[in-house]
Amino acid sequence: MLPEGAELFEDDFEIEEEPSRNYRMNQKEFRVRGKVDGLEAVKQAVFKMLNTERYQYLIYSWDYGVELLDLFGEPISYVCPELERRITEALLQDDRIEEVDGFEFEVSGGTVKASFTVHTVFGDMQAQKEVEI
Repeated sequence: MLPEGAELFEDDFEIEEEPSRNYRMNQKEFRVRGKVDGLEAVKQAVFKMLNTERYQYLIYSWDYGVELLDLFGEPISYVCPELERRITEALLQDDRIEEVDGFEFEVSGGTVKASFTVHTVFGDMQAQKEVEI
C-alpha cells in the first residue's frame, strides 16, 4: 500500500557503506597512534566491546558492551551458556560481524575462559574472554 508515485523514489539514492577505519590502539604501550582498517579494526572493536560492561557508561548506547558483573557467584552450569549468549548478542551489534560460534569453555578455579570464532565480512578471527565467577 504505497502511495502513488512511490516507485519514483526507489532508484533516487544509493546506500553507501562506511569504511571501518579507526584509530589504532597499541595495548602494550597504552597509546593510540595511526589508523587501522578491515579485520584489524574489527579485532579492536571486539576487544573494546568485550571489555566494556554494558549499561555502566553513559557515553555508550545501551546496545554496546557485554553484561558480565552479575555472573559472579553463579554456578558453572548457568555461566557457560549465559556467557555464550551474552558475548554473541554483544558482538552481533556490529554490522561487520556476521556470526559468533565455536565456543569452548575452560574452567579453572574461579575463572571461566571462553574461546570462540568471530566471522566477519573481512574474514574469521579467534577471540577469548575470561570471567571471574
